[in-house]
Amino acid sequence: MSEAAAELQDHHVATQNEKLVIGASSLGTVFEWYDFYLYGLLLSFVSSNFLTGLNETTSFIFALLIFAAGFAVRPFGALVFGRIGDLVGRKNTFLVTMAIMGLSTFAVGLLPSYGTIGIAAPIILVSLRLLQGLALGGEYGGAATYVAEHAPTHKRGLYTSWIQTTATLGLFAALLVVIGVRTAMGEEAFAAWGWRLPFLISIVLLGLSIWIRLKLNESPVFLKMKEEGKTSKAPLTEAFGQWSNLKLVLIALFGAVVGQAVVWYTGQFYALFFLEKTLRVDGATANILIAIALALGTPFFVFFGWLSDRIGRKPIILAGCAIAAASYFPLFAALTTAANPALALAQAQSPVSITANPAECSFQFDPVGKNKFDGSSCDIAKAFLAKQGVAYRNVPLPADGSVAEVHIGGVGIPAVNPAGLDPAAKKAAIAAFQDKTRLALEVAGYPAKADPARIDKVMVVAILFVLVLLVTMVYGPIAAMLVEIFPSRIRYTSMSLPYHIGNGWFGGFLPATAFAMVAATGDIYYGLWYPVVAASACVVIGLFLLPETRERSIDD
Repeated sequence: MSEAAAELQDHHVATQNEKLVIGASSLGTVFEWYDFYLYGLLLSFVSSNFLTGLNETTSFIFALLIFAAGFAVRPFGALVFGRIGDLVGRKNTFLVTMAIMGLSTFAVGLLPSYGTIGIAAPIILVSLRLLQGLALGGEYGGAATYVAEHAPTHKRGLYTSWIQTTATLGLFAALLVVIGVRTAMGEEAFAAWGWRLPFLISIVLLGLSIWIRLKLNESPVFLKMKEEGKTSKAPLTEAFGQWSNLKLVLIALFGAVVGQAVVWYTGQFYALFFLEKTLRVDGATANILIAIALALGTPFFVFFGWLSDRIGRKPIILAGCAIAAASYFPLFAALTTAANPALALAQAQSPVSITANPAECSFQFDPVGKNKFDGSSCDIAKAFLAKQGVAYRNVPLPADGSVAEVHIGGVGIPAVNPAGLDPAAKKAAIAAFQDKTRLALEVAGYPAKADPARIDKVMVVAILFVLVLLVTMVYGPIAAMLVEIFPSRIRYTSMSLPYHIGNGWFGGFLPATAFAMVAATGDIYYGLWYPVVAASACVVIGLFLLPETRERSIDD
């Protein structure tokens, strides 16, 4: 065989191996995200099966634990599995995380309800969710590191961008499966037992993913370190106990990942939340519109990853954050007009206000939707209007015991003073207040739901596509950047922690925090200040402190 032919054959083998690495790593991560998102999409069914036998307070606590376990523990998963990945290798570590994720999800589909096994049901459910959050904390860093360490320097952004598609593809897959099963079975059968099927399907996906990943070899960078005796003996100490590396962790977190996280969660999750909860678009329609936008936008993850190999990671990520910060308010205002024009018209013609003592008004942070906020007349009024998607103006009352009052046009409706009322009387009084307020809103032209016939679906999809496009700008290149920032001996540990703090905490709690900001101010767009401020701060920090990493060697 000639030298040229041998080189060509070696190139072909290398190319085939790289495709297997990208495909196996990405496919497995898609399935992990699919598992993770099922909880959010099926939360109401999970709650009705596992929490209904609990009293109100205990149910709220367990619902909060189920929610928080998925997001709050991700950084701890990054520490646990990041350390293992730097000690024993990338491949075996993300095989373990995948098995934990898949088996935990499958187990939810088999878990008996509260009516069958009592308090054990929510306890086991929280434990499974905890395992999922830990596994996801270890999966992403392993997959991104593994792919990057197989990639040629000039294609690192392109190759790792396939990993970046996985979160969106996982959400897309979960949406399609849930929509498909619900449509095929009908709502009654789905509510009774069919909601378990999307969880049970994960065992098939798990088997396929593990079979594919078992064909992979260990990362060549890790093997080289191991042969040379350069692997870290104490990854956590090196990564976070030495200022030289801890400084890089903080710069990566606040100069890139926080901005990426809030743009990602705003474009994919808060947009869906806003459509359903604020604009009152029915859930099935909102899911379909989001799914279309995701399908149109997903290829741009790869495009921006490819582009970052040519012009750099930093300018694309920071440009995406800057554009998002500048455009969110007009984009969401346009979304209101396109999705619920009757609501936009009513807000312009018949503004609503609440007169209340500010000291009685809570900050209604409720990540699981279980808190009724019925401890004061102000909370009762604001909680109802916020859940109806009605914007309102706050008018302060003196602290003289006056009851909060809702004003709609020329109509004033006193809220309920819950002091001294027994639970049954309070419930009846709140229901009467809500009925009066709902009737006054209807008379003023506020729609109870978005009219499907008046939704400008093309415009809604176009706006959602722009939001997803911004997600692809910030998210497409970030895996390559995180891999390139940190030294190989502690790379898995170092990159995983800022990624999951940014996405698990700053991003994961964004919808609940933004909604609480809306409830506090009455401005349905006020919650957007959360991502706008975070993304803007990231741009400033990133401009001055974030290094450009495109040309760096990652073998050291």
